[in-house]
Amino acid sequence: MKITRVKSHVLQYDMPDELGYSQQYYAKRTAHLVKVETDEGVTGWGECFGPGAIAVANKGIVEGVIQPMILGMDPLDRDVIWHKAYNLMRDHGQKGMPLQSLSGVDIALWDIAGKVAGLPLHKLIGGAHRTSVPAYGYGMMLKRESLADHIARFKDEAAAIRDMGFAATKMKVGLGARDDVKLCAAVRDGIGPDFDFMVDANHCYNTPDAFYVGRALDELGAYWFEEPVAPEDLDGYRDLRAGLSVNISGGEAEFNRWGWRAILENRGLDIAQPEVCALGGISEYLRVLALCHAHFTPVINHVWGSAVAVATNLQLLAAMPPLPGGLHPQEPMLEFDTTDNKFRDELLTTPLDIQGQVARSGRVAVPDAPGIGVTPDPAMLKRFAIGA
Repeated sequence: MKITRVKSHVLQYDMPDELGYSQQYYAKRTAHLVKVETDEGVTGWGECFGPGAIAVANKGIVEGVIQPMILGMDPLDRDVIWHKAYNLMRDHGQKGMPLQSLSGVDIALWDIAGKVAGLPLHKLIGGAHRTSVPAYGYGMMLKRESLADHIARFKDEAAAIRDMGFAATKMKVGLGARDDVKLCAAVRDGIGPDFDFMVDANHCYNTPDAFYVGRALDELGAYWFEEPVAPEDLDGYRDLRAGLSVNISGGEAEFNRWGWRAILENRGLDIAQPEVCALGGISEYLRVLALCHAHFTPVINHVWGSAVAVATNLQLLAAMPPLPGGLHPQEPMLEFDTTDNKFRDELLTTPLDIQGQVARSGRVAVPDAPGIGVTPDPAMLKRFAIGA
């Protein structure tokens, strides 16, 4: 079997409402899917992390840089392919967009391997520790509105997410440390004292402001404080973890095993959040997971993107061993964006129906079809394609 083509599908549509987080507002939803084709008719699907213009730029790397490197190679030689592509791109970036692009290709190769074997991805990895997973719902995005309007909306939205059946909820911050504390208090008020909530700063604080917000989160009983400072600030992460009770989480902006080695050896995270569609794909994710568990750091995957990313993460969560183990171990959760996302809810020939599953049972089933277990609808790819 030989690889005959590597094709990017960049999809985009105008969202019904502009949304924001601590770094920017956005009004378009983007997804970047990768399809690897072979001479035997077996195809694989993957996804590259990165919105908007980043997705368009990554398309150039996938098709113009990685594709020529791997055409004619056996798609089952995915570790050979990974290292060939990484080594040839290493002089031009060991992180960022080259790794995002390689991630989509690597996921597609694992999808092919599963289809050739007739097995779902979790079986290729070693089996399912669980056949379904709980999910947490995030929302409470920033908008161009007053603090009072944010407070009222966040309180109501947090309660609504709880009532949808999710196991926990996550909010955004980024209005400034003092106003953000008021938003966090509103969310706790909305969900009550016995429901977990998490706070995602998207690295908007310096260390003193992160301590100010983090101390409030200690008092409010937040579950974790995500990306409180810049991903490069490893000392800041370590200081926050040592000085606060709330769990410090992060890692979505880190890449490959070497970047993750530095984070873990610095002991700055209570919870690791690798992004499989960015850090180097499934091949590298499994190495990062092993590193995390070797440092006794639990993993709750970062999940953002289309149904391809969601299905891939469901497979990985199924195959993730419990840490440290026991009769009733704490389970990893699926991250679920409750805002409008047609590329997650309407992309597939057979939808995952995440929200419906959560409403019915509070859990999400792991797909059991070969590979990552899902197939995009060609009509959706055509309808929303940009830069074709």
